[in-house]
Amino acid sequence: MNTKKSNKSIAGYHLLMILSAVDGEFAPEEGMMIQKYLAEEFPFQVNLDDELDVIAMLKPEEWKAHFEFHAQCFLDDSTKEERTSFRKFAKTLIKADNEVSDTEHDFYEILKKIWKLD
Repeated sequence: MNTKKSNKSIAGYHLLMILSAVDGEFAPEEGMMIQKYLAEEFPFQVNLDDELDVIAMLKPEEWKAHFEFHAQCFLDDSTKEERTSFRKFAKTLIKADNEVSDTEHDFYEILKKIWKLD
């Protein structure tokens, strides 16, 4: 696993991509939500191909550790208000396809626990 610390925006991208994949299906609605996040976080053109490659190379059994690592990166580089806002966005993302799997819920709870949010 890549242990290079990510900034808040990149960490958020990793978190959202994993949240959208853990149920085994990447719904179009989730893709639209991630595009919205990217537009807000990266108003300039940014190449995320390397980040996407890292995520794509992960095996499902590696997702949790990668998710926890990037949750910590986001925590280290954000305010409580930013974490609260991101948590709400993440909740909207996992609900975007009108179905929240147990795994999506579990990862969402991991995020809340690492960030000490209720």
